[in-house]
Amino acid sequence: QVQLVESGGGLVQPGGSLSLSCAASGSAFVIDVMGWYRQAPGKQRDLVASMTRGGTTNYADSVKSRFTISRDMAKNTVYLQMNNLKPEDTAVYYCHCLKGWDPARLRPYDYWGQGTQVTVSS
Repeated sequence: QVQLVESGGGLVQPGGSLSLSCAASGSAFVIDVMGWYRQAPGKQRDLVASMTRGGTTNYADSVKSRFTISRDMAKNTVYLQMNNLKPEDTAVYYCHCLKGWDPARLRPYDYWGQGTQVTVSS
C-alpha cells in the first residue's frame, strides 16, 4: 500500500510559476515510477510527466521546456516545477505512482493522490 500526500496548487497568473510536491508513504522502499497527471474539465486524465527510479523522464509534448519533474529518492517525494504557465494548463493535477505487481490485473499496482487544483487566470 502506498499513500500519496500532495501539496501545492492554487491560482496563478499567466506566465507565472508554481511548484507541486507529492510525498509517498513507505520511504524504506523504492517506488518504481512517480509522476503527475492532470484532468481539465471535459477532458480525459492525461500524463503530464513521470520519472522512473532510474531517473528516466517522460513529458507530455505540451509541457516540455516549461515543466520539470524531479524526485528525492530518500524522501520518496516527487516534484513538479511549472514555469510559464498558460490558461490551458488549468486542471486538477494528480500525483501517481507504480509499485509492485498486481497478478489479478496483470499490471503494476498504481496509486493516486487526491488531486490539487491549478488555475491559471488573469
